[in-house]
Amino acid sequence: MAESKKEQAPNNGAGTRRRGDVLENAILQAAWDELETTGYNRLTMEAVAVRAQTNKTAVYRRWPNKAQLIIAALIKFAPKPSLEAADMGDLRTDVVTFLQGIFKPLQAIGPETIHGIMSEYPGKEHPMSKPLPPRSEDALFAAMKAIVGNAEKRGELQPDRLPERVISLPIDLLRYEMLTTHGSVSEDIVVQIVDELFLPLVRASVQGE
Repeated sequence: MAESKKEQAPNNGAGTRRRGDVLENAILQAAWDELETTGYNRLTMEAVAVRAQTNKTAVYRRWPNKAQLIIAALIKFAPKPSLEAADMGDLRTDVVTFLQGIFKPLQAIGPETIHGIMSEYPGKEHPMSKPLPPRSEDALFAAMKAIVGNAEKRGELQPDRLPERVISLPIDLLRYEMLTTHGSVSEDIVVQIVDELFLPLVRASVQGE
């Protein structure tokens, strides 16, 4: 028997059909499960529909393409980067811990997915390419300022000696790495950013060099 073009769901014994949020959540769960099983490149809208036990028309009606569907699934299920300022007792540990909280969730998503979305998203703009906010509105910069403020309270730094450009350097470089490598950032890169670039500039600024 040919499959009806109406949105279908498995018979639950009451003859009801999933609609609205119930069906959308089932599709998003199926997309997330399919992404984890097959990866972004091999994932198809048809496979998501089969896993969600609906038809592909129901999927395309809500998300016209794979990139938009996977972004919606990532928003719902993927681990979220931490925006909290670490306070572990010293500046280096705090900055490394903070940067790890940003890039590790992206590692869980994987560079294949990030690159695929950036390559396939329709039009010129997608959620991953939005312009950066000014520093006054940037949550990551606010966290870095809090980390520096904690270091000042501990006596590691003299108050108000670090330029904003130095404070923002770790997150600026991390963003650059994510953009150029499509999310494939390693622990070694974070350590290099902190030990070889950020901390030497901090010491130079404190010493007035």
